Amino acid sequence: MTHHPSDHRPTPVPEPGRPLVFRGGTVLTMDDAGTVLTGADVLVVGGRIEAVGPRLAVPEDAREIDARGGIVMPGMVDTHRHTWQTALRGYGADWTLTQYFVWFYLEWGLRFRPQDIHAGNLLGAWEALDAGVTTTADWSHGLATPEHADAAVDALEEVPTRYVFAYGNIHAAPWEWAPSADLRSFHDRRFHGRADDMRGFQLAFDVTGEESFPELAAFEAAREMGAEVTTHAGVWGATGDAGIRLMHDHGFMGPGTVYVHAASLSEDSYQRIAATGGSVSVSTESEQSAGQGYPPTWRLRRHGIPVSLSMDTGVWWSADLFSAMRATLGADRSREHLRAHERGETVTHSHLRAEHVVGWATRGGARALGLSHAVGSLEPGRRADVVLLRNDTSPAMFPLLNPYGHVAFQAQRADVHTVVVDGRVVKHEHRLVGADMAAVRRAVESTLDYLREVMGDRAWEQGMNPDVPDAEVLDNPYTYTGFRDASTHRRREGAPEA
Repeated sequence: MTHHPSDHRPTPVPEPGRPLVFRGGTVLTMDDAGTVLTGADVLVVGGRIEAVGPRLAVPEDAREIDARGGIVMPGMVDTHRHTWQTALRGYGADWTLTQYFVWFYLEWGLRFRPQDIHAGNLLGAWEALDAGVTTTADWSHGLATPEHADAAVDALEEVPTRYVFAYGNIHAAPWEWAPSADLRSFHDRRFHGRADDMRGFQLAFDVTGEESFPELAAFEAAREMGAEVTTHAGVWGATGDAGIRLMHDHGFMGPGTVYVHAASLSEDSYQRIAATGGSVSVSTESEQSAGQGYPPTWRLRRHGIPVSLSMDTGVWWSADLFSAMRATLGADRSREHLRAHERGETVTHSHLRAEHVVGWATRGGARALGLSHAVGSLEPGRRADVVLLRNDTSPAMFPLLNPYGHVAFQAQRADVHTVVVDGRVVKHEHRLVGADMAAVRRAVESTLDYLREVMGDRAWEQGMNPDVPDAEVLDNPYTYTGFRDASTHRRREGAPEA
């Protein structure tokens, strides 16, 4: 039967708790077999996937969502997003990583109040849902006080999202704040006995590689709380092989450890990550633009290291995983072609496929966050995090021939028709459900007014448009240590003396 856009009629938002069925879509199950079904249904009952298949029998009171001409897929999972920075969307579009560190670590990031953290998280959490990202690891490393942390979690709890809260504080050393009574009190109040499939907890800090391993106390604190660690690893000029070696030698690398970027590491470090079962969160737009190193997907594939995707921060980049998938495919394939050209050869088959990056954006993220039992695929028994991509007004949404390719290369946030989180419809017919955007806008505008006032107009403009130095190259200024080693500062021919 031919599907016509006129077949669709506006429908009310399905009521919470009522069975829900997506009818007649192309279903990317993302199961172990990579099953793709055409003209199939997905039935949601009681917050779980009840059944997947063609022409399903459903309860009489089930609400139906027409998925014909669309793609039904699992909700996407972002494993590394500094959500608190969302209020400054696009402010640092022309920054380098050094300028990011100066602005947030040394200068104006210190001025953020709890209400500014709250405003960024509120905006960022709704934005993620709007783009079909149903689970976010909120890499919240601006938590100067427990009040900042409470404000961040309060915002996440106000939005119907699934999240993992990664607690961090760039304004102090991790061996100071991680073992503190303040953090333990916060964890016990907000997460102890409450962590479940809807909310989780990590510690977020970096390992500089200093031989005395001062971060030991932070790792011990994480272990005592039963929390996994997520860390920016392989960041040029900041973190490198020495940190990986110290983590490994002290027994703090495991399957739940998430290494963000991992873009400038040695083979030895990748082998240690692979041997201990950790995963890497690749932020391709970030690595390409900021300078952590070349996106390492080609090396991760070679070592069999599990991959997830992330967007990093809206201060620079797009806040959706469609862009992340597209950029990742482009970076990996570009490198493969260029290396072949250097040898006088031609690449005739792509090793990284669209199916792979869609997998990294869904089940790869679920695995990294310890949620594979709950989300990341559309299978009976899984929690119902479901996204429908359908846009009848877009000439880019038909014909639908290669569904993985369509998700990775054609679709965008405007094509996200319906989003379901844990069985609850949070976006329907391209509109967020229950989002008071006027209130969110007021909160963000209050933060921007405050920052402009404390900075002054001149500093505000200079921060957004940094000068390009003629000769001097500033180092990446970590605030809690002056340690440097060869793994983060390898001498290059013609480079100035350190």
